Amino acid sequence: MIVANPPRFITSHRPLRAAALVRAAIDPVVAIATLLACVVSLDGGLDGPALILTLLVFALTFPGSRDWSHANARALVRDIVANWLVVIGLLLLLGWASQTLDAFDRHSIAAWALATPALLFAAHRVAPGVLARVLAAEDRQRVAVIVGANELGRGLAARIAANPLLGIRVAGYFDDRGAQRLGDTGARRVLGPLRNLADYVKSGRIDIIYIALPMCSHPRVRMLLDELHDTTASIYFVPDILLFDLIQARVDTIGGMPLLAVCESPYAGINALIKRTSDLVLASAILVLTAPLAAAIALGVKLSSPGSVLFRQRRYGVDGREIVVYKFRTMTCLEDGDVVRQVTRDDPRTTRFGAFLRRYSLDELPQLVNVIQGRMSVVGPRPHAVAHNELYRKLIRGYMIRHKVRPGITGLAQVRGLRGETESIEKMCARVECDLEYLRHWSLLLDLRIVLRTIVVVLKRDNAY
Repeated sequence: MIVANPPRFITSHRPLRAAALVRAAIDPVVAIATLLACVVSLDGGLDGPALILTLLVFALTFPGSRDWSHANARALVRDIVANWLVVIGLLLLLGWASQTLDAFDRHSIAAWALATPALLFAAHRVAPGVLARVLAAEDRQRVAVIVGANELGRGLAARIAANPLLGIRVAGYFDDRGAQRLGDTGARRVLGPLRNLADYVKSGRIDIIYIALPMCSHPRVRMLLDELHDTTASIYFVPDILLFDLIQARVDTIGGMPLLAVCESPYAGINALIKRTSDLVLASAILVLTAPLAAAIALGVKLSSPGSVLFRQRRYGVDGREIVVYKFRTMTCLEDGDVVRQVTRDDPRTTRFGAFLRRYSLDELPQLVNVIQGRMSVVGPRPHAVAHNELYRKLIRGYMIRHKVRPGITGLAQVRGLRGETESIEKMCARVECDLEYLRHWSLLLDLRIVLRTIVVVLKRDNAY
């Protein structure tokens, strides 16, 4: 049998597209509307520079990245303020570089910069409720059934119920197993065995069918597709591989054949160019600005203790390939063998000048050269010594996934306080989980936020020794 129209993987629904469009547009709409209001009311009217500024604001804020699932206002405020500071910082940098800062009225720009975060907060608190009420209307909801009352099917039903912005109501399940084998299916009832599915769909107003059968049930899936061929319902196949932890999961095609990415680098396609360009710009700028400081540190290392200025150690880079990482030497020894002991608080191997460098992370400056070389990134999972990698890859599930990208000088784990010694397996697990979270949610805006938060962390000197 040839299936003319194979089932689609779950990607989006019409109500979800509407919700996603509103969420993507809310930041630029609020920011641009506030900008125009401030310029018109305080500056007297629009001119060429103001219109160009609106285009820049749109480019920097679309699509919106905030998650409407924020349960508490404090988390949402932190998110909005952090992102808005990045946007304002980039605009000021562009204005300074192009020498166009004087083209704008400072009072209107200041009022806009202060008012926008408050209005963004209000919009993000109000919009989800309004949109959810609109989509909750019975004539706007789409009715779905789930084939398979298993763990995957019940998990899908729970996620649909938890997201009213989908505009979907699950009528129930279809499953061949009896009530005793199925156990508790929650508030949704089993509508019948699989053989009754096609008749039920044809007789009722069913818009969506989710097939949540195990991948080993291929013959039954093919049979269902054949029976549902003359219905108008949308059919989605939910592979049970989604029960596993996925990194950058997405659907792709090769010559029209669908593929499901299970574990992929976030730097695919244009993202690779964006990441590499941002690394080169940031690393070059910091190298130029810190060149006098780096020269003074090199002299201090040479005068404070005998040995080389730079410390070289083998680490794992992208795809697990070995690289050589540079640092200013902070210890009396240069360990790079099969056994490498982590630095501890008040470690006797650390020199006095080295302790000062480590306290403010100044020993990391030579790694900017690694970034220029393409071995590292400014932001990414921190590289560990080869000996530590070989140890932890055996103890922590998914440890080597962090090597899907170039290691970074700073990372999400570091700005969350997971710096310094990892004297327990639990601490390393927490650090790895942060690294995997970074891979799942990478964006250029996230990188910029981590860089800004790194400055605060370094000044606080938490776990720096």
